[in-house]
Amino acid sequence: MSGAVVQIQPVVRAKARSLGAAGAAWLDRLPGLVAELERRWSVQVVESLTGGTSAYVGLARTVAGDDVVLKIAVPDPDVADEIGTLERADGRGYVRLLAYDEAEQALLLEALGTSLDRSGLPPEQQIDVMSRLLAQAWTVPRAASGRSAEPTDKASGLAELVRRLSGETDHPCPPQVLDRAVRYAERRAAAFRPDSCVLLHGDAAPANALAARSPRSGAETGYLLVDPDGFAGDPAYDLGVALRDWHPQLLAADDPTRLARRYAELLAAGSGLDAQEVWEWGYLERVSTGLYVLAFGAADLAWPFLRTAELLLDA
Repeated sequence: MSGAVVQIQPVVRAKARSLGAAGAAWLDRLPGLVAELERRWSVQVVESLTGGTSAYVGLARTVAGDDVVLKIAVPDPDVADEIGTLERADGRGYVRLLAYDEAEQALLLEALGTSLDRSGLPPEQQIDVMSRLLAQAWTVPRAASGRSAEPTDKASGLAELVRRLSGETDHPCPPQVLDRAVRYAERRAAAFRPDSCVLLHGDAAPANALAARSPRSGAETGYLLVDPDGFAGDPAYDLGVALRDWHPQLLAADDPTRLARRYAELLAAGSGLDAQEVWEWGYLERVSTGLYVLAFGAADLAWPFLRTAELLLDA
């Protein structure tokens, strides 16, 4: 029996409902599944955690009194790539995977601390951490077969997503925002080189970098990545994801474009990649993420992405 009520975050509930019958069934059986996994892995959930967008996440305790995290993803076939990535990483730059059930899309994970975006560190220091952390994560080997083994032309997929969602959602974007995002996607797709691909995190925002609770090998930056998508692609893409947020700073800036360009330059300098490529990926991610989140009903989360994309049109 759970020690805490299973509380599902509104954005997770919206994501599940967007999946139709499969998502509704997942919501219905989640409390029972949590109890089953507690018994199987000899843990007890003591608190439902916030912050996830596609999974239930709960802080749990082992019989020895150690903290661990139980994560159960919404019905999404890509969870296999998360499991495989964490297995091969074995704690190098990533949270440790302690146990998993692939059929149930459930993971038992090392407990971590505060996320980098809530650390109080200034953006420049957060960017430095992300650059170093991603450089470590990119050394994790790809799988021998499957999705994470084959290079992914992410830009073409995002171009298609932007075109489709811009026609399906009631969005506030000026046409110039959508045109800019698609143009950048086409440029990144044209420059795609399979031989330069690495295993990407795929959603490398500072919110997905959490503080290690104690020093250990593999956590030299003091932070560890969680929630990897785990696919092979252009490393500048991961940096673009790290660039796509910073909404409070950009909305308050006198010159948001200059500030965002500065962040892109810092990300590129820390990894030896091209700042313009990072910029283009970041803008594309800003627009596609805003439209994607809007599509499953989270308008409050979508607005900052789309508004800052409009502010950056003069770049």
